[in-house]
Amino acid sequence: MRIDVHAHFWTDDYLDLLVDLGKTDTDTQRGMGAGGGAELEARLLLMDRAGVDMQVLSTAPQNPYGTDREKAVTAARFVNDQYAGVVAAHPDRFLAFASAPLPHISESIAEIGRALDDLGMVGVAMNTTVLDRALVDPEFAPVFAELDRRGTVLYLHPAGNSACSPLIRDYHLTWMAGAPIEDTISVMQLITTGFPLRYPNIRIINSHLGGALPMLLQRADNQYLWEAPQTPEAPSVLARRMWYDTVGHGHLPALKAAIESFGADRLILGTDFPYENDKIFVRAIDYISDPSIAAADARAILEGNAERIFAPDRSARV
Repeated sequence: MRIDVHAHFWTDDYLDLLVDLGKTDTDTQRGMGAGGGAELEARLLLMDRAGVDMQVLSTAPQNPYGTDREKAVTAARFVNDQYAGVVAAHPDRFLAFASAPLPHISESIAEIGRALDDLGMVGVAMNTTVLDRALVDPEFAPVFAELDRRGTVLYLHPAGNSACSPLIRDYHLTWMAGAPIEDTISVMQLITTGFPLRYPNIRIINSHLGGALPMLLQRADNQYLWEAPQTPEAPSVLARRMWYDTVGHGHLPALKAAIESFGADRLILGTDFPYENDKIFVRAIDYISDPSIAAADARAILEGNAERIFAPDRSARV
């Protein structure tokens, strides 16, 4: 079964709640194919055309984050209920990642529990930062302790904040370069803080082939002892304790670098729908089966790895 783990879904009603929460970047998400109704039907047809059996829906980067506690909780509950409705209407085509009303800790733990236990969601989606704060900030530790206790999937996606850098934001690079830089920073923070060892039961999926990480692993191995000596294992070892989706915009050299760096068993199909749509969506799947990729590796990336990571029995996914 081909499971696409990087697929966005937003309706205008949900985006309106985010605007009320203080979000200012929702306009580009409207009318681009990520919604319900006719857009959802078109998505299903495209999935059939590309041979994608299921998608795991996520709100990231349009997560319900905000300083207003009540509004954040309202938005999170709204979208989790909405996702549960989509999954119930199409149980053979969609799964869903839960959204949490961060940075509100107790409320996030409660909503994650409701989404996983009552709504049947298969994991949690978060941005790589929460209101411009790193996920490894100690304040967020109780949330991750709960995810570890549950042994759930954690899907991470850039926030679209230009890595808090005007050198990115002011030069129209927020998504072309800023997003993979966010991925890179986030995964390196997870590595240098030993996050995969601290929370060994969380199955972490990083977006976009891990950003620049495939090109940086040897550099990190060479330099971590003097720059980040608290890192509990070599970065290349810690990197292979996590997973990475295959969103590389069809760029075969990037996919090959990720396979060589992490191993094919650490890559999972992702498309970035609807940002990759129509022919580009099809290419996001087809490039994994390029003749230069070993057939066994392609099969694992397209099918076996996702089935293993979502397996309820931990012994089946180590």
